[in-house]
Amino acid sequence: QVQLVESGGGLVQAGGSLRLSCEASGSRFSINDMGWYRQAPGKQREVVAVITRGSNTNYADSVKGRFTSSRDNAKNTVYLQMNSLKPEDTAVYYCNAQIKEGSSSYYSGNYWGQGTQVTVSS
Repeated sequence: QVQLVESGGGLVQAGGSLRLSCEASGSRFSINDMGWYRQAPGKQREVVAVITRGSNTNYADSVKGRFTSSRDNAKNTVYLQMNSLKPEDTAVYYCNAQIKEGSSSYYSGNYWGQGTQVTVSS
C-alpha cells in the first residue's frame, strides 16, 4: 500500500515562508501527476498547485507568484515552497498523487496525505 507523508507545516507570520514536503513510500508503484490542495475551516477543499511528472506546473490564481511546486522523481517527493504568506493561506494542506501500483494498468488519483496545518498570523 502506497502512503503519502507530509511535513513542513507550522505557524508563521504574514510575509513569511514555509516549505512543505510530501514523500510517497511503498513498493512497486509509479507516480504521474502530484498536487497540493488546501482546506480552510468551513470551506471546501481547493487545488493549490499541480505538477506533472515532467515538472510542468499549474497554480491557483490566489497563489501565483508566491508559491512554487517542484518534485524529485528519484525520491518520490513533491515540494511546495510558500513565500509571502497571507492570513488567508491558513488551512490544512494536503498532498495528492496519481499512482499506479503493481500490475495495475491505470493511475488512481485517490492517494492523499494526512494533511499538515499551515497557520499564518497577521
